[in-house]
Amino acid sequence: MSRAMAPERRGSAGFTLIEVLVALAVVAASLAAIGTLIATSVRGARAVEQRVVLVERTRAIMAELPRRDELSIGEAAGEIASHRWRIAVLPYPTGLVDRPASKWVPRAVVATIRSPSGTVLQVHTVRLVRRPSE
Repeated sequence: MSRAMAPERRGSAGFTLIEVLVALAVVAASLAAIGTLIATSVRGARAVEQRVVLVERTRAIMAELPRRDELSIGEAAGEIASHRWRIAVLPYPTGLVDRPASKWVPRAVVATIRSPSGTVLQVHTVRLVRRPSE
């Protein structure tokens, strides 16, 4: 028999137990990192979804505000689709500057909406109301 055809040594034909354990540890660490990344993405997507629902409820509530000639100073509260809301109409602070008489008076409108999860969105806006005739 020639040397080229000689059988190889038996111990060099595969992986050792240590090499297999190291490879399994690397795979496990990679899977754990991927799982953490997916969990973080799911939490972020859920938070964004809840925020979008809250903003849409706020838009619906703000769209239902009374017309400008019916908007009076005071507060109102209610609930829509498990979202509690409170709207306050206040005199707008115009400062101490003398302005010429206008037929419009600004009103500050503050809407506070609380989602079922406890997240709060507050919107501040200004509405112009006709000055009451004297």
